[in-house]
This record gives sequence, C-alpha cells and structure tokens, in this order.
Amino acid sequence: MAAKPHARLPPAYDPLRVGIALFDVADGTVESANDRLESLVGYSTEELRGLSVDRYTANTYRFSASAFADRLREAAAGGSPEFTWRIKRSDGELVWVRVSLSAWHGDGGRGDGERGDDGTRDDGTRDDGTRGDGGGDGEAATRARHVLAEVRDVTDHYAASRRETLFWRVLRHNLRNEANKIIGYTGEVLRATDDDGVRTLAADAREAAMELGAVATSVKEIQQAVSRSERSRSHRLAAEAVRDVVATLEPSFPDATIAVEERRPMWVHVDAAFDHALHHAVENAVRHAADPEPTVEVTVRPSPNTGRVEIRVADANPHIPQAETDALDAFGEVTSTRHGTGVGLFVMKWCIESLGGELEFERRDPRGNVVRLYLPARGRPRPSA
Repeated sequence: MAAKPHARLPPAYDPLRVGIALFDVADGTVESANDRLESLVGYSTEELRGLSVDRYTANTYRFSASAFADRLREAAAGGSPEFTWRIKRSDGELVWVRVSLSAWHGDGGRGDGERGDDGTRDDGTRDDGTRGDGGGDGEAATRARHVLAEVRDVTDHYAASRRETLFWRVLRHNLRNEANKIIGYTGEVLRATDDDGVRTLAADAREAAMELGAVATSVKEIQQAVSRSERSRSHRLAAEAVRDVVATLEPSFPDATIAVEERRPMWVHVDAAFDHALHHAVENAVRHAADPEPTVEVTVRPSPNTGRVEIRVADANPHIPQAETDALDAFGEVTSTRHGTGVGLFVMKWCIESLGGELEFERRDPRGNVVRLYLPARGRPRPSA
C-alpha cells in the first residue's frame, strides 16, 4: 500500500518562535510541523504523524481527541477557535499552551492550494480539475482539508495568573476577616469602659479597621479591572455614565453638592472599572473637604490637546499629598519615607488604564485639586433598526 501523502509547511515557518503545526482534519494527526512545535512537544514530525492528540495531552487534563477534532472541523469550515491546552511532552513534562486554529489554504494562504505528495491541492483539486479526495460537492467540498495551528507556550504566564488569582483571593479574604475581628473587639472595648483615653484609642483602632476593610473592597475592584474583557463594556454617552455614578453617591452625602456639566456630547466604552474610578475620585473630593457642605464640580469635555474625553473632578480641598501621587508612578522608588497611605488612587489609576485611558492630578492655587480622567473618544452609536 502506498504511503499516505502529506501536506508540507513552507520552510519559512521553521525560524518562527511560535510553534506551527498542520493538521489533517480527517484523522486529527499532524502532517507537518516547524522546529519550534517539535521542541514544544518533544516529538519529531515523523513521530507526530503516527500519534493521536491523546498521546501528547496531559492525562489529568479534560481534553479529548474528539473535542480536538471538533475544533479542527470548526476551523476548516471558516471558524477561528482558540483554546488553552495542556500537553504532555515526550519526556513526561506538562506544558500549558495557547492554540489558535485557522483553515489552511496552502502556500502562505494565497488560496491556490498547497500540493501534497500526490499533487493534490489543499482544496482537494488537481491541475486537471479532478478531485484527489474522491470528488463530491456541497458543504464538505468547501471545507479545507488541513488546519493550521499556532501553538504558544504560556506555562509561565498561566502559572503566574493562577498564583495571582490565589493571591487576590487570600488577600481579600484575610483583610476582610481580620478587619471584622478588630471592629468587633474594639466595639466590646467601647462598651466595657468609661475611660476617655481608652475609648479614644479604641475608636481610632476601630476606624483604622474599617479603613482596612475598605482596602479589601478596593483590591477586588482592581482585580476586576485588570481581568475584565472588552466584550463586557457598553457604548455610552459619557455624561450619562458620569451622572449614574454621581447618583449612587448623593444619598450618602446629602449635604454635598455634586454638579455635573457637559460641555459637548461625547461617547465612551465603559464598564464597572469606570464606575469604580469615578466613584473614588468624587467620594475622595467629598470626604476630604473641610467645608461641611462641600461642592464638587464634574465636567465632561474634549481634551484640548488630544480630543480624548476628559472628565474633570475639581474640589476646594487641601492638596493631595505629593507622596500619594508619586507612589502611582510604577517607576518611582518606594521607601519607608516615600510611599502612599492607601489604595484608592491605585484603584482609579488601574481602572482607568484598563479602559485605555489615563489619570492626571493637578494642584489648584492656593488650594484645591483637579483629577482628570481621560478616555478614548468613541463615535456616536448607530441608531438601532
């Protein structure tokens, strides 16, 4: 029996630092692979041609050959599936990879068809117009016979991501629990003593514990901001998004005036990260006011320099300490005498940056602060049909 003809990757794929494999859709085996793919799995192309994906999939990973075949067929029909896969190298080492699949149309994707060893193009035809795969028409005839897989080693990233998730969870849980304990203990002290000095110390400790509990909430907001996808964002009029956030704050600060001014209608993509950032900016302006009936001005306008959406939060409070804003600089040196005292500003910074924006602080003379939240301007949404 003649050996099965194999499609071949062009030699230009060999120097690439990403693994490239060409899969036969019919049987789910590798027909051709570049050097990087071979080093990732620990098998040569000749060896891979005789192996099903089960052989180089981690035993503890719930991913079957049939599931892989489904993804190959999806890609062959024009889809672009992407997924994380844990492979088992020939030496038994387990490696996390990220796989992107696409239909292979041969010769760099020009559509003229890569020829196999029997002269058949990837679309199943020969130069004389006959089909080398037994003929046929309809949907099956339009599918690619081969699928190109781009395979990237994400082991370090995946491990770091899992450690980060655990860190966030432990940090939030421990902070909240320990803060609640301190609040409970100090409450008992306040109820058990009439000593003014002890009561003062207990009240200070209780307030510190409540602030510590607020840190746990801020940590959760940061985690949500850095992990949320663009698909969860909504296309909104910037002033409307601002007014919604302000409306959530007004019941908590009935003596404060929070004025919102829209200089020009502008649209933005926002999600909960925007709410967190603006909430912190406005709340800080109210909480740190010396006036018992403070006024905070929130202005929505185009940035004079870049045309981005500028959301300007202005107050008449004492200046934000320089150490607080300096600590936001990722490249600044943090020492025992130069550090921030809270995470609220970090929440604002990371949340806005997760939306492709920027945060800026300005000191007003003789007193007062301006916090500017810059976001990319989006076009006016199309009216729904």
